[in-house]
Amino acid sequence: MAAVIAGCSKDPGFGGDASITGHVRVRDYNTTFTQLIAEYPAEDTYVYLRFGDRPGYEDRVKTDYEGNFEFRFLYRGDYEIYLYSRDSTLTDPNEQVPVIRHLSISERKETVDLGTLIIFD
Repeated sequence: MAAVIAGCSKDPGFGGDASITGHVRVRDYNTTFTQLIAEYPAEDTYVYLRFGDRPGYEDRVKTDYEGNFEFRFLYRGDYEIYLYSRDSTLTDPNEQVPVIRHLSISERKETVDLGTLIIFD
């Protein structure tokens, strides 16, 4: 009789050793988006984390004074990071649109660096 050993596969979520990092910068334009006024780190800006395709967000962090953020202790799997930006097309009635990045963590101790995310103000 053969023994079957099944590995335990974790879903995306908290409890692992992986992390997601990134940096957020603000591009400040005039009201018609025709002139760049300034560019600077997005300090104290909320960044949201979703697991897979689940609705809502599971966690949020604020960027530090240099615009950096980190989500820690994650399992392997598919994630979505999002934050909000002023609508540069001037078509959204709420005047804000999400900036979304999809990513996968494939290694147990992996750090996924999203690089710089740009938002408008």
